[in-house]
Amino acid sequence: MGHDVVHFAFGVFGNINGLLLFLAPTITFMRIIKNKSTEQFSGIPYVMTLLSCLLFVWYGMPFVSEGNTLVLTINVTGAAVESIYVLIFLIYAPQKDKGKILGLLALGLSVVASVAFVSVFALHGEDRKLVSGFAACIFCIIMYASPLSVMRTVIKTKSVEYMPFSLSLFVFSGGTSWFIYGLRGNDHFLAVPNGLGCGLGAVQLILYAIYRDKKSETKKADVDGSSVMGLGNPDPEKQSDTQRLQNGHV
Repeated sequence: MGHDVVHFAFGVFGNINGLLLFLAPTITFMRIIKNKSTEQFSGIPYVMTLLSCLLFVWYGMPFVSEGNTLVLTINVTGAAVESIYVLIFLIYAPQKDKGKILGLLALGLSVVASVAFVSVFALHGEDRKLVSGFAACIFCIIMYASPLSVMRTVIKTKSVEYMPFSLSLFVFSGGTSWFIYGLRGNDHFLAVPNGLGCGLGAVQLILYAIYRDKKSETKKADVDGSSVMGLGNPDPEKQSDTQRLQNGHV
């Protein structure tokens, strides 16, 4: 009984942190709507987060893996929120970026559909859980890998102005919660990617502690800094040298 209570508690805590993390880019998209432009932001992280959520929605279904209602609920919410972000991005993105995002989205959705189709019609029991969980795990790892670019920026500029403490904290606490939830439930498909998220979140907090009192030599740009875990990465490939400096990409 105690084991079930602790397991459930970490799942609830993970849901709370996950919701806060999913809602964090709201400021970015309010800016996009206001300016009617996606500016230098990349839409790729939103697509990858959407695909990760969709695969974990599938994985959380009772006929795929039992007892993962909390996994199902937070990822249904995340998929809905990320779908709105992707739609807004497609409305305001330049034509070239729209084609790139639509292509990636179509490819990703075909992977999700293939996993669902194969697991329903060709697999049963543990094999169904294995294939669905493995696919969800891979996409979750890709999602958690998104902070690597902003961490590089922090080290280069010696400034945390583009890595907000709150987002780093949500990555760490959410990853930790789901990591423990996966361990206690003996679910490696939850434990492995979220263990990675926990580690990356911890590194972000360490970087924050090191550089929080140091001033960047670059000019502070008008960005909300939500480039953590795919929450609004400015795309350095689309910037001039001056813009790269202003946005912290050197």
